[in-house]
Amino acid sequence: MLHTVQDLWREIPGLLTDRLELLTLELQRAGQALAQMLMLVVAAAILAVTAWLLLWGCIVAALVQAGLPLPGVLLGAVVFNLLIAWLAASRALALLPRLSLPATRRHLMLSPSPQPSAVTANAAPRERHDHLSTAGQHAAG
Repeated sequence: MLHTVQDLWREIPGLLTDRLELLTLELQRAGQALAQMLMLVVAAAILAVTAWLLLWGCIVAALVQAGLPLPGVLLGAVVFNLLIAWLAASRALALLPRLSLPATRRHLMLSPSPQPSAVTANAAPRERHDHLSTAGQHAAG
């Protein structure tokens, strides 16, 4: 029994070295995959923006062909895009409080308050609604 324990004790550094080497190799592989993913996301974003611009070019051309004045059509396209951009920015700002991890911070405090803060109390129902609406969108899509 003592001999078996001594043999096992001698094998531990080799086992740890093998596992650390495997971890290192997998981290390198994961890093390369992440870099490729980021490049593909950038390429997809460029292609999506190009498609969006072409779509608006076609819409503007069709509306002008239908007899609407070019300045009015261009102004309408700009206003529509600015409205959508404003809605997206507003939503991003509404999500900002979630970055502070309020529930985790409350949980990690030495003497947590039994009442959630006003920010988290207001965010919880919206978060539940967002989850349900996202699930509904996935089910519908």
